Amino acid sequence: MALLALQTAVGASGLPCAARRYSGGSVCVCNVTYCDTLEFVEPSVDGSYVLVSSSSAGLRFAVGEGSFSNATSKPSIRADASITINLQRKFQTVEGFGGAFTGAVSYNLAKLRAPLRDSLYRAYYSKTVGIGYRFMRVPIGGCDFDLEPWAYNELPVNDGALSNFSTLDDRDLVKVSQIQQLIEVADNRDIRIIGAAWSPPRWMKTNNDWTGASRLKPEYYQAWADYHVRYLELMKAAGLGFWAISTGNEPLNGVIGFLFIHFMSLGWTAQEQGRWVGQFLGPTLKNSAVAEVKLFGCDDQRYTFPWWFGLMDQGDANATNYLDGLAVHWYWDGVAPAALLDQTAQRYPGKLIFNTEASLGDKPLQQHHPILGSWDRAESYILYILQDLQHSVNGWIDWNLVLDERGGPNYAKNYVESAVIANTTSKDEAYKQPIFYALGHFSRFILPGSVRVEARSTNNVEVVAFERQDKRTVVVFYNKATSPLSVQLEDSRYGSVRLRIPAKSIHSLLYT
Repeated sequence: MALLALQTAVGASGLPCAARRYSGGSVCVCNVTYCDTLEFVEPSVDGSYVLVSSSSAGLRFAVGEGSFSNATSKPSIRADASITINLQRKFQTVEGFGGAFTGAVSYNLAKLRAPLRDSLYRAYYSKTVGIGYRFMRVPIGGCDFDLEPWAYNELPVNDGALSNFSTLDDRDLVKVSQIQQLIEVADNRDIRIIGAAWSPPRWMKTNNDWTGASRLKPEYYQAWADYHVRYLELMKAAGLGFWAISTGNEPLNGVIGFLFIHFMSLGWTAQEQGRWVGQFLGPTLKNSAVAEVKLFGCDDQRYTFPWWFGLMDQGDANATNYLDGLAVHWYWDGVAPAALLDQTAQRYPGKLIFNTEASLGDKPLQQHHPILGSWDRAESYILYILQDLQHSVNGWIDWNLVLDERGGPNYAKNYVESAVIANTTSKDEAYKQPIFYALGHFSRFILPGSVRVEARSTNNVEVVAFERQDKRTVVVFYNKATSPLSVQLEDSRYGSVRLRIPAKSIHSLLYT
């Protein structure tokens, strides 16, 4: 069949990036009067497509259009790489993408001027001009991205009845107000919030400290379950109903991670956590006024999959029966094969697998701060998200939505990267990192309910493809090569299209 002539997405739609160059690369500047948008008309004619592209050389959501060719003649020049789509082979359904609204995010947003803050809300959560996030992860109490460690009911101590936990903390009241404003400004009432606790009040723990080697004292197993339900009920009464919670952030931080991690944590072995879930948290949640809230297990690194869940059931035979989903973090994906995700999906069918946290700058040899304009960091995101989607993951949530120039605030000095960096000195600017655009190539196009279909690629091109509920197909692919490539994409329903794509570039191809 004949192919279209080589083409590159060179058009633009919506407001273009206001680029600023730094030593690490280019950012897109948002200020109180201007912020770029992603706007395009979805294809409506069979065989027509929209192509959105970003690259290391500076493309940011460049938009082009075209059509497949059904002609039968052979192309005169062979393409450098190929992509083949097969809608007959189907895999997991994706629920969506998102980011985290931590205490640091709340603090940074509060420092910005209102028009800029609203632009960032739309940039992340608008379905029409932003990247269409659906999920939001919110800490239950404090986390390391706060001005100080904190929890509810710190006083009185040894208070299993949680007598001092009857209202929301002022810090959470600010978050509630900000998130409600975000929902209004972004015009998105489909946002799903996932909660996770880092640590209970210190008196519930064996070491009576925020960090370090710890366990939950057995006499407070019920109180810690009640704590979660109390929080959910208070947030719901304040107008923020939660979609899910997890069993707690990174339980191994308090077992082995305390040697190098110095922020809030609660240590669990899998068997101990299984007993708590099976006999306390699971029944308490399901018998509460917030029984609709889903429960995700583990919330730790990929190397915990799938053995953690089997050991939970050794702690209590009903433990994983209470789990609706399985949560994983990305920090050690480089040493833990993606096949572990597939093994877990096969062993626990019907349970969602979500990546619930990701960032860069956390490793010893990495720069522990944002690198303005870094495409290398965006590429890490692109390749690991592609890998997760290729291996059974149903949802993907980034870490902090907005950090300051240092990568915080963070009381433990655990500074990291973020997709958006706020200039908290001027309060008038924020910088969309290449990571933001990398994330948007997935979140804006792979809509909730999209089903992954088989997609094969060759020669430095990584790819994932989905059939959406509106019956449009979306293909997200990345050119890893340091040179441009001609790519031939084949879909048996419509024929072929050939594209010329820049070096180090990501593309979202949406077609009907």
